[in-house]
Amino acid sequence: MLILKNATAIEFEPARIRENIDIAIKDSEILAIGSNLTARFPAAKIKSMHGRIVMPGIVCAHNHFYSGLSRGTLAQIPSCPDFISTLKNLWWRLDRALDEEALYYSGLISALEAIKSGCTAVIDHHASPNFIHGSLHTLRNAFLKAGLRGMTCFETTDRNGGLAELEAGIEENINFAKYIDSTKGKEPYLVEAHIGAHAPFTVSNDGLGLLQSAIKETQRGLHIHVAEDHYDVSHSHDKYGKDPLLRLAEYDLIDHKTLIAHGLYLSPNDIQILNQNDAFLVHNARSNMNNHVGYNAQLANYHNVALGTDGIGSDMFEELKFAFFKHRDAGGKLWPDSFTRYLWSGNTLLARNFNAQFGRLESGYKADLTICDYAAPTPLQAENIPGHLAFGLSSASVDSVMIDGVMVYENRQFTFDHQPIYAEARKVAAKLWQRMDTLQ
Repeated sequence: MLILKNATAIEFEPARIRENIDIAIKDSEILAIGSNLTARFPAAKIKSMHGRIVMPGIVCAHNHFYSGLSRGTLAQIPSCPDFISTLKNLWWRLDRALDEEALYYSGLISALEAIKSGCTAVIDHHASPNFIHGSLHTLRNAFLKAGLRGMTCFETTDRNGGLAELEAGIEENINFAKYIDSTKGKEPYLVEAHIGAHAPFTVSNDGLGLLQSAIKETQRGLHIHVAEDHYDVSHSHDKYGKDPLLRLAEYDLIDHKTLIAHGLYLSPNDIQILNQNDAFLVHNARSNMNNHVGYNAQLANYHNVALGTDGIGSDMFEELKFAFFKHRDAGGKLWPDSFTRYLWSGNTLLARNFNAQFGRLESGYKADLTICDYAAPTPLQAENIPGHLAFGLSSASVDSVMIDGVMVYENRQFTFDHQPIYAEARKVAAKLWQRMDTLQ
């Protein structure tokens, strides 16, 4: 047992601050929280927080760890004047160039950087068309090496190989979900499964039928991009005569475990479908800005919103800031409290998929904790936590990270020597970029 002594305990939803608090951790859960717990548990190991902030773990609700070795790429990338050319010229060349080695190091580097930024969990969405079978196990190994909690899935699509590619992607999703089921209680349970798909415009009706069967067989939810750009909606209207979410709903693909990324151009009817089925929209502000796809002005109309990065790292402090400031720049009326709630909502996604409690400092909740060293220059109170998040706290404040009751990052240091991993990743990245240049 471990006691985090003299912490400033902060919760987002509902907002609450408790000073000079002890938090007792046993195995993977919070056992107790209160004052002077050392008297109650005299045999416990004690780690003094010295008044540091201890908060429920931060979740990145949509990411692409396969992009981890793309930073500063020297591959020859043609001009990308629009969203589709950006996909074809950059991201779809990158994912086709991935092999097992590149994927492992991409996933591991991404996981380490997520932890260093204060994330306790990342929900990943994966693509590697030339390395499908076993790819999700490779990513899981990277998560486990770093000690990061998360979810992953394979991005089912027909954009490269038609129905055969669709079937291979579906098979990888199903096999991975079944593996997770078969190892519960036998292996570390840090990684869960979604059933993945790229986007409606690269998944035929045959593919939607396969996804429907996979979801029924595995009891997992769908993770898919929808309406990231106008093209997805136009394609759905042209080819199928309906809005994209209506098309998915007709195959029973929208439920409380469904995660829709982006959703910039969903119709009011599509939003209603999402809300009626208690599904989630994940907003990725920086990615939308980077890809010049527009702004999602409908955030206030969704019942469930979480924040993700869509592959632009895993710094969720920065993501919250960009999401809020872009919203204000676009004339939005929401305040930082809404975006703090969106940040916290990633814990709801974990709870729905891991069948456990996340997101509060309470007995019985998972001991996934983000610990920050933050000297507030103004009073820090429950009412102004969102203001401190938007205008003060940052990933530079992160001191330690606990996941599943284990300190995986402590006093700004990982528990193992990570420098050789970065050195090897640089070599692997150079080979990856060379392979990209051989692809059209």
